[in-house]
Amino acid sequence: MQTTDSNKIHEIIEAITDRKGKKISVLELDRIDTAPAPSFIICQGNSTSQVSSIADSIRYRLQKNLDVKPYNYDGYKNSQWIVIDYGDVMVHVFLPEFRDFYNLEELWNDASITNLPDLD
Repeated sequence: MQTTDSNKIHEIIEAITDRKGKKISVLELDRIDTAPAPSFIICQGNSTSQVSSIADSIRYRLQKNLDVKPYNYDGYKNSQWIVIDYGDVMVHVFLPEFRDFYNLEELWNDASITNLPDLD
């Protein structure tokens, strides 16, 4: 993993934990030819307000600390699943029931998956 990627991933994880995001998973997809990005970070919030707050925290922190803006983002209208595309890293912030339904970890189960412990 490149230094820039690890810095970006570190900042994203910090932004998620700042807003009490839970069940953070880091998927390394760089060895999968059909993957849309080399890395996914998946987490969840307990309400639509928390989901949008986590996504806002990620976007703010990466711009402030790394001067990086996302290429695109989507999902704020319902805030059930917000995706933020940084090109080399895609961040997925879910409500628990939508995370269970779409089950990205199972879809990309041939990736290297690291599940981080919740802080509380």
